[in-house]
Amino acid sequence: MTEPTGLKSWITTVDHKRIGKLYFWTAFCFFLVGGIEALLIRSQLAQPNGHIVDARTYNELFTMHGITMIFLALMPLSVAFFNFIVPLQIGARDVAFPRLNAFSYWVFLLGGIFMNLSWFMGPLFHTGRLSVAPNGGWFGYANLTERQYSIGPNIDFWLLGLQILGVSSLAGGFNFVITILNLRAPGMKMMRLPVFTWMTLVTSFLLITAFPVITVALAFLMFDRFFGTHFYQIGAGGDPVLWQHLFWIFGHPEVYILILPAMGIVSEVLPTFARKPLFGYTVVVYSGILIAFMGWGVWSHHMFSVGLGPIADAVFSSTTMLIAIPTGVKIFNWIATLWGGQIRFTTPLLFAVGFIAMFIIGGLSGVTHASPPADLQQTDTYYVVAHIHYVLFGGTVFGLFAGIYYWWPKMTGRLLSEALGKTHFWLMLIGMNLAFFPMHFIGLLGMPRRVYTYSPDLGVSTMNLVSTVGAFLIAFSMLLFIWNVIRTRTQGKVAGDNPWEGATLEWATTSPPAVYNFAQIPTVHSRLPLWNEPESVAQHHPTGHIHVPDGSWWPMVSAAGLPLLATSLISGQLWLAFVAAAVMLVGIFKWGFEPFEV
Repeated sequence: MTEPTGLKSWITTVDHKRIGKLYFWTAFCFFLVGGIEALLIRSQLAQPNGHIVDARTYNELFTMHGITMIFLALMPLSVAFFNFIVPLQIGARDVAFPRLNAFSYWVFLLGGIFMNLSWFMGPLFHTGRLSVAPNGGWFGYANLTERQYSIGPNIDFWLLGLQILGVSSLAGGFNFVITILNLRAPGMKMMRLPVFTWMTLVTSFLLITAFPVITVALAFLMFDRFFGTHFYQIGAGGDPVLWQHLFWIFGHPEVYILILPAMGIVSEVLPTFARKPLFGYTVVVYSGILIAFMGWGVWSHHMFSVGLGPIADAVFSSTTMLIAIPTGVKIFNWIATLWGGQIRFTTPLLFAVGFIAMFIIGGLSGVTHASPPADLQQTDTYYVVAHIHYVLFGGTVFGLFAGIYYWWPKMTGRLLSEALGKTHFWLMLIGMNLAFFPMHFIGLLGMPRRVYTYSPDLGVSTMNLVSTVGAFLIAFSMLLFIWNVIRTRTQGKVAGDNPWEGATLEWATTSPPAVYNFAQIPTVHSRLPLWNEPESVAQHHPTGHIHVPDGSWWPMVSAAGLPLLATSLISGQLWLAFVAAAVMLVGIFKWGFEPFEV
């Protein structure tokens, strides 16, 4: 059974591995876009009274940088690994709903394009500028996002784009929960699941419970902006603090949606290159579950400056400190895994260890936010920017690159260059610390975040310049990675099925895997089958026909209706809403009646 080729086969694919690759390359392109936005921000702040961009463009840049990195880069990069790796790790042929999986990807792609087209849509709205990109921050605080304070379509692109992306996240979340719970290979009990699959399951539950909250908040704002309601307007009986509660009830679980997959990756990489089982597997799994559960009880530490009162401040201060416990447990388990192991300092291991070190720094600065008096000093300063970047760049990005270098041979059949990979790691590590560590002091010295210029009298000019140099060093390290990828296509060493001598089921298949994943569905008897029972999970040639679903156009067609519907709202063209509804209905109808056996 051969894999189909050609452009049509990629557009219509429902194969989880191809969808994983589509997610990866799309998200990586958005990652580069977000990086360019960051470089423009840092160029503006490299010296006092900068003139690279004006204030309005700067507002658009920091807003789109946050949105792009969180919703269009880091989350979908994790989803790329969910798609490609999880079915292989549990011994399945595909996800539970292959066409829904394709639908999730196309909604993500079209939602991301919809939001980024706002950079060029100004002439259509007669604004006198090229850009009408979102400009109210990725958090969109009311009531600055109300129509009277944001007249143009900027905020409309943001709130409608996020709702489109939420549909993608919900579709993917439900799919992976059902896949992991129902499609495990014989003998694959829950406590035999790889930690990455466990963190995928936990993250998927967070997705399907957190995104409805932000959907409600965005729906209220949409009704305020388009239909004249007053959910967030004090003068009409509304409350702008309601937005903050709804947003951060979503927003803090969102942080764990971003970091838990990276924790899962690190928990796979460390045992492989220490050549010993993960220390305290059960504790690591339950601490991940506890982090997700406790993540619902800390949201108001983002709101200490609102004036919630001493009781609320005390409660949320305590819960914020308590959530550091399961996180610390994981860190000690990772270090214990390395202790006494036969360590091989490969590129994936370097990124995994870098994740631990940088995440510890981000965690320590995060604990300082748990104290309301300290938080009042830090709120809306660059200290907070430093903290979130140590968590999401030092944490999530380093963890994702550990996964990229670890699973690249499984995904492509070739090994990335170790020399280039290690150079990439050290440049990125140095650049990251140059870029973000000075921000702690910049913030404590009084520089507010989200300002496009500052006075030389503030005394932070040199540190801002160092931070900008660090940002460009990160960019250079990314160019090295891209060169590594290009070079590997033709000159990379052929990987073999299990180049790292890993213990989990994805390494029992060919590299890259066949379209049907496994010639025979393996039966497992332990948590580390390739170390404990390699013969029982060994793969041979298939003995008969293996059914895999054929491609379908209809998930993409169904997805196309969502940005059309959003465009009708922004443009005020009612006829376009009917076109969008027709496109979605036809796509869903044809999808629903597509032959099951195809």
